Amino acid sequence: MAAFTALKNDVFCIDALYIRPEVASIYLIREGDEVAIIETGTFHSLDNVFATLEILGIVGSQVKYVIPTHVHLDHAGGAGAMMKHFTEARLVIHPHGARHMIDPQKLISGTIDVYGEEKFRQLYGNIEAIAEDRVIVAEDQDCLALEQRKLIFFDTPGHARHHFCIYDDTSSGVFSGDTFGVCYDAMKHLERGLIPSTPPVQFDPPALRESITRIMNFKPERLYLTHYGEFVDPAAQVSSFNRWIDSCIELCEKLNPVNQELEPGFREAYAEMILLGLSAGDVSDDIRRVLKGDILLNAQGLMHWWVNKPHG
Repeated sequence: MAAFTALKNDVFCIDALYIRPEVASIYLIREGDEVAIIETGTFHSLDNVFATLEILGIVGSQVKYVIPTHVHLDHAGGAGAMMKHFTEARLVIHPHGARHMIDPQKLISGTIDVYGEEKFRQLYGNIEAIAEDRVIVAEDQDCLALEQRKLIFFDTPGHARHHFCIYDDTSSGVFSGDTFGVCYDAMKHLERGLIPSTPPVQFDPPALRESITRIMNFKPERLYLTHYGEFVDPAAQVSSFNRWIDSCIELCEKLNPVNQELEPGFREAYAEMILLGLSAGDVSDDIRRVLKGDILLNAQGLMHWWVNKPHG
């Protein structure tokens, strides 16, 4: 059975089934006879995408665009296989990400260096190259159409330099990838449940703040988070989100995590900061479980940023 949720305005949230259920979203937008898919999950996500399309009565030739918000493999790892199946589609990608979709070898080798070959295949499966003539590079403020529906692309670094977000005028929603953070279902009732995603290697606090401002300039009523699902009233989270960024910086200033020997202690302190900040220490086991991987990667990313930033 397909795992997906029908949202308003002909937007559908498909579970990428990455690691476990409800960790990563793939979004499908249907407008008349045309379809866009935003985020691809991994190679292993495709069966659930195909099952969802079948239930919705969508055939592959209707898919006009495949759109990863950036080239991290939980967002773009399935792009090559998806493009191979959707023969009429064009891949839409950030200018800094296009070369990695056309020749993914650097992505593959870098990820294998981190996880090893066996874990890489388990998580991501096959990563396939995409022909250059099927790739659309979306520059800042470019607009593409699904029939009469407008999708506006805008540059949003801070999480990654190869990241854009997409504003959908029909839903008044922004497909925010990882720029406006993560909030799993177990966290959505919390006052500060939307937290930054700071994995290696391109966390950039000033750029991230500016990207949040750019998102909010569209006055969105909702975010379509990749991790995970629809998030309403993002305006209520802007101040809190910027405080999270401040807290990350302050933690680095306090602990000065300059080498790998300090990582366990720094990771523990980062986890304590996040869990206390979420709900004054009263955090459920579900929240601790869903954040375990994010805490590891975010702490590593903050350390990388701290070690490599100018210290004048």
